[in-house]
Amino acid sequence: MTDTETAEAIRFTADVVCIRGNDILLIERGWPPYQGQMALPGGHVDPEEEPDDAAARELLEETGVEVSAGDLTFVGRFARPDRDPRGRYVTDAYVVAVPAGTAARAGDDAVAVRWVPLDEIGDLAFDHGEIVRAARRQLITG
Repeated sequence: MTDTETAEAIRFTADVVCIRGNDILLIERGWPPYQGQMALPGGHVDPEEEPDDAAARELLEETGVEVSAGDLTFVGRFARPDRDPRGRYVTDAYVVAVPAGTAARAGDDAVAVRWVPLDEIGDLAFDHGEIVRAARRQLITG
């Protein structure tokens, strides 16, 4: 097999844009890359797991917010080769709206969680700002 025939290692993840009113739920990353930066909750899709199930599981593990996979709306697949400095990561992104009183707590890979006004999110890790913009467009257009 030549170098051009070598298969690229691709990792599959799922991310969640969790909306409560006009706020978005963000985590502070506890690990590199982007340690200490804000990001969307999300993570690896386990073998034999559907991506929407992984998104709901990761949201619960990282923030304590429980939703079902059926509550999630698919936003899109994000697969730009340079979106993660660790290598090739492809993510399916979802959006979910939760009730006004929904509380969150940091868990798993998150050092902290914050409900942040959508208009004040600033720079996010990876391409998560792009994912949030796509989710907002989807929410506006229905």
